[in-house]
Amino acid sequence: MVGPASEAEQRSSMNRLKAAVVALVGASAGLVTLSGGGSPAQIAAAVVAGLAVGAVLLAYLVRIA
Repeated sequence: MVGPASEAEQRSSMNRLKAAVVALVGASAGLVTLSGGGSPAQIAAAVVAGLAVGAVLLAYLVRIA
């Protein structure tokens, strides 16, 4: 049988989950801009802005949890 995850494994998994949440928000912003017919520069700007918003959202969620 497999034992419980160690503290380091739990921390690593949580960090990967946090990164995935931020990446999902950033990718979502880029895809919305792409579907709206944005230029490559607009899509890149939307992804960067989405990543920033995702980081702020994550910080808020971690703070209230």
